[in-house]
Amino acid sequence: MRRRFAPDRRVLPATAMVALGAGAAGRVYDGPLFEVLVAGAAIGPAVIGVLLARRPQWTVAPVSLLALAGYLVLAGWWAARTSGAAGPLPALLAEALGNGGPRLVSAAVPVEARPDTVVLPVVVVWVAGLATTELVVRARLAAAALVPPALLYLAALVLAGPHGGVAPWRAIVFVACAAAMLLRATNAAPGAGAFLAAAAVVVPLVALAVPGRPGDPRTTVDPPRADVLDENPLARISGWMQQPGEALFEVHGPGPARITLAVLSDFDGVVWRIGARYRDAGRTLPTTAPLVEPGGTVQERITIRGLGGQLVPAVSVPRRIEGIRVAFDEGSGTLLRVDGPVAGASYSVTSQVARPDPAGLARAGVPRGPAVARYLGAGAVPADLAELARTVAVGQGGAYQRAIELRRFLADHYRYDTAAPSGHAYPNLRFFLLGDPGRGGGRGTSEQFAAAYAVLGRLMGLPTRVAVGFAAPAGNGTVRAGDALAWPEVLFTGVGWVPFDPLPAPGTQPRPLAADLPSGPLSSPSLPPSPSPSPGRSPGASPSPVAGAGAAARSPGGTGGALAWLRWGLAGGLLLAGPIGVVLARRGASRRRLTTGPPAARVRGAWLEVLDALRLAGLPPPGHLPATGVAAHAAGLRPGGRPLPPITGLAELVNQAAFGRDAVPSPVAGVWQALRFVAALRRAVPVWRRLWWAVSPGPLFWHRSRPTGGIRRAVGCSVFAKRTPIIDRTPRPDRPLVVAGGTSSGRLQDSDQR
Repeated sequence: MRRRFAPDRRVLPATAMVALGAGAAGRVYDGPLFEVLVAGAAIGPAVIGVLLARRPQWTVAPVSLLALAGYLVLAGWWAARTSGAAGPLPALLAEALGNGGPRLVSAAVPVEARPDTVVLPVVVVWVAGLATTELVVRARLAAAALVPPALLYLAALVLAGPHGGVAPWRAIVFVACAAAMLLRATNAAPGAGAFLAAAAVVVPLVALAVPGRPGDPRTTVDPPRADVLDENPLARISGWMQQPGEALFEVHGPGPARITLAVLSDFDGVVWRIGARYRDAGRTLPTTAPLVEPGGTVQERITIRGLGGQLVPAVSVPRRIEGIRVAFDEGSGTLLRVDGPVAGASYSVTSQVARPDPAGLARAGVPRGPAVARYLGAGAVPADLAELARTVAVGQGGAYQRAIELRRFLADHYRYDTAAPSGHAYPNLRFFLLGDPGRGGGRGTSEQFAAAYAVLGRLMGLPTRVAVGFAAPAGNGTVRAGDALAWPEVLFTGVGWVPFDPLPAPGTQPRPLAADLPSGPLSSPSLPPSPSPSPGRSPGASPSPVAGAGAAARSPGGTGGALAWLRWGLAGGLLLAGPIGVVLARRGASRRRLTTGPPAARVRGAWLEVLDALRLAGLPPPGHLPATGVAAHAAGLRPGGRPLPPITGLAELVNQAAFGRDAVPSPVAGVWQALRFVAALRRAVPVWRRLWWAVSPGPLFWHRSRPTGGIRRAVGCSVFAKRTPIIDRTPRPDRPLVVAGGTSSGRLQDSDQR
């Protein structure tokens, strides 16, 4: 009567470990869809593996691949429908399979669950689930089945990096499932105890090696970059002023009076640049620095008409965008369309508006340190501009007081002129700030006002940047080129970025500069400003220190180095753990074969050691030979020109064990013959075979015609407990049997005279 098949219950904790490990990356995704999809990818191969457990092993992979293809179609359709991705599903899946890796690593957090960000993880999780299920169901190697979920968990943690917080419950449940798998294995108590002891030692060491803020793998990938025109939109203001009636875009919705196009943070003395590190973003945009005293949210519908480039205008600090696909710079909040020019696009953007408390601003300071170094860099500063900044700052103690005084100084002494020439390099700023008004000095567009404020503010110790945008009408209306505007922003501790308006009030006459400044130290440039570099020109100056400061700011605390050491350490440990585990496992298996069980079992174990040695040496006997034939085959071998010790006595003991287990009086002589034969054969093979001999995992799986073993003991006792009987059926008295020597399955053959 055939026994009813009962699936291995260890499949349940193994599948849970795969789902938990992959789900650790879900904390960087927007919404629960990613965790649902990877959980399904973990369950799918487990169900298939259990259903096909009694089928031939070669049937599992084709069926699982077909099921994976169907599941990818379902996952891609679901993700496309949820994210609103446009295009036919086959094209989306092909794009996801081809570019899913770079898209996933370069995406901004939170990552939207689109086809190109979920298809590749689903494939990886499915393969890991398939490997885990096969190790549990067929190989019965519970400890080896822990490896795919553990590697998956580690990869998910590296992908998440410092984002999404900590989930201790996931690690606790993961370890509990691992312990449950080991405890369910036969004779697994020593293995589970050793596993928990090793975890108690390794986990604190890993915890000490991990920095307080893990490194972000996205910093190692070069994000998409904007062209020169979009890298410095400040230079476009004067061109817009020449055609003030050109319609750029339309705004629908009750919004504030300003719409931001870009924020420029880096200045090298020649040009201002955005200096952005764009990340592919979903509809929900990453949260930048928290806003103090938020003024609520506004939603605008924007339709682009004549605006060129890829920069996407949005109100204040964007939080969600629908209708187009964008890349996002978390440092500045600048949006860039990744599919091409923004002209013709129509989208909705939800933004958060901040209204800081004036009383809190009056008491606020400014931050210091590497994180704000890029907002204080000013390149090679002319001496007269440095002296002008010191003069303006005299008597102004607090940071906010200095910012207010600088705004008042520019509004009182300079004239706003839309016909002023473009340019914001130091020669242009010197002519604007110190030039003769009779020859065109002291006049500028918002480009010169914003750039002068930002540069002088940095020289006064204020972290500043320049924003470029438009003065949009409230409610529905058309934004034209004449509405283009630039303004400076100052960073205050605990408040965030605060905009300032240094433009003079309409109709006011500027006061002479000499009336408020001491004579002597400041020189007045008599030459007109030098031409500003064109948008397509790359200045030939040396690399700006601001860029270096920005790079340092993007790698806070030097955690990337510590995480790199941790990764290399884990990788090296895994590479070493494999060969070491194989060596210990084989030693444990050999020790059990030769020293445990009744005499007949020890004889069979010694015979398996001989068969394994011949196979490792590349000299396997033919599969049809009986035990005595294998002994004759071994006697005729001359590896390295030397004969091998005989194993005739061991072959006779094997035949005795085949007839009846009680017929073997003592296995000592046979075991001794096997040990001498294996040692001599190993010394006779070439060096490369000798090295592979030590670490080859083959002997752990070659004789598993009836898989009853598994990983049952931990390091120190034995890793693999593999008992493969070489007798598959009870011999009949009328049909004497001998043991087949060459077959790895261990079947019995008739003792015919061959």
